[in-house]
Parts: sequence; structure tokens; C-alpha cells
Amino acid sequence: MIDPRALRTFLAVCRANSISGGARLLNISQPSVSIAIAQLEQSIGATLLERSRAGILLTAEGRMLLRRAQAMEGLLKDAEEELQLSRQGIAGPLRIGGTPGALVSLLPGAVRFLEDDIGSFALHVIERPDPDLATLLRQGDIELAFVTTGIDTPPDDLDEITFSQDPFALIVGRANEHLPSEVSLKDVADLRWVLPEARGAFRRQIDALFLGASAAVPRDSIRCDSLLTTKAIVRASSRVTILPMQVAAAELSIGVLRAIAIQEAIFPRSIGIRKLKGARLSALAQHLLDQLIHSR
Repeated sequence: MIDPRALRTFLAVCRANSISGGARLLNISQPSVSIAIAQLEQSIGATLLERSRAGILLTAEGRMLLRRAQAMEGLLKDAEEELQLSRQGIAGPLRIGGTPGALVSLLPGAVRFLEDDIGSFALHVIERPDPDLATLLRQGDIELAFVTTGIDTPPDDLDEITFSQDPFALIVGRANEHLPSEVSLKDVADLRWVLPEARGAFRRQIDALFLGASAAVPRDSIRCDSLLTTKAIVRASSRVTILPMQVAAAELSIGVLRAIAIQEAIFPRSIGIRKLKGARLSALAQHLLDQLIHSR
């Protein structure tokens, strides 16, 4: 069995990128760290790291154990916070991440479900691109990742569940009131645009829409990953964008933005979650997941 204290020492060495640096982080002697790493390697029967002039280099086994060590640290921190919150009658904590569009589409309804069923709870939310979310799941920094689904086959260690669909539309402000209720992207590609920057599933879907219209992705575009900023620019200027309908629902409902059907948007955007395969979710994460599945 792996000694948790040795695992903590290994994590400190990885973070400091050296044996001596790990010793300073833990405020113990360098020989003690070296002995702990050697005993850890002996207990698992594998070399975890190699020394180099630039610091340490992790072996394949070392990289695998690092993910487990990070997850263990996260569990301990959450356990401490959970006990503190429990004394105050608050459930959690639940840590989730997601891409901006997926969070906007799914999270508000999920929060409403939790408030109705749980009452008070602690929820931490971060926005990241798709590749970063997978890393955060593996490290145990988040339990659930809200993402666009059905685009890529998920990695072998992640499960993907689709919950709803949200069609894309051309979103315009009052400066483009002259545009019809339905367009082909090839007919509006020469307009001025605001488009996503990050190379995630959201951007690939938008690029695919232009490809389906046999139109080049517009060069006259502001690249912006903030949905709030994108909508504000479109509202205040002659620029246009492509967004899922739910993402722009608030502005559409009061008439400051207008949605125009896109002929090439044949397949709606799917949204859902990814989670670490086989991971034991916290009670709050499992409750949220069950609510999303029930509401499909």
C-alpha cells in the first residue's frame, strides 16, 4: 500500500521540480525527501523520476502517480471544507468547470434544481477550454466538465453524457435589422464578425458551418472567447456573431439582439458533461448529475 505521506512528498518534489525544492516546500531535510522517494519507488516497483540539469523528469509511472497525488490532495482539501460547511448546514463543496457556452446553457437550470432539492450549497465554477478541462478532471480539481458533446470521441478515461441540444443562430443587433429571418452564411460572410478564439469544440462547429456553406471563415473578425463581451459588441455595433440560442436568450427576449436562422445549421449543438470514468462522485455532484439525467 502506498504511504500517503510519501505521496505528499512526491507531489512537493514535482511542484518544486527538484528534490531540494521539495524539501524546502515541506520544511524537511533533503536526505529525508530522497529516502521517501526511494521507498515510494521500491513499494510500487517502478522508477518515478530521473534527475537532469533542468530539474527532474517524470517517467510514465511518475506522471500517472502525479495525477493520483493531485487527486488525493484535492480530496483532502474538499473533505476539510465539507466538514466546515456541514457545521453551517451547507452542502458541498462541488467544483465544476466548463466551456462558456455549455455552462450558460446548462448550469442555470442545474443550480435551480439544486436550490429546490438541497437548499444551501457551495459551488465553485471555472471556465476553461476543452483540453484544460480534461486535465482538471484527471487531477481531481473538478468533478464535472460542462462541454459541447458529440464532436470528438472522448478520451478512454472520460465518460461523456449529452443532456440537451441548442441550435446555432446568426445573432445581430439593431444595426442589422435589414437582414432577413433566414440566411446562408455564404451571403453574409462579408459582414463584420465577432467569432471565438479558442480552438475547442465550439469554434470547430462554427468553422464547420462556414465550410458547409462553401464560405471562407471571415477575416474581418474580432476573436473573443467572452460571451458577455461578444454580445455587447454585437449589440453596440454592426458586427454579427454565431451563438447557440440559449446563450443569447436574455438579450433576445428583450429585443436588443435578434436571432436569424442559418440554412447550414442542420444539426443542433449538443451539450452535456464529461467526467472521469469510474470516479466516485461527491454526493452533491451525483445529485446534480442525477437531476440533469432526469430532466433530459
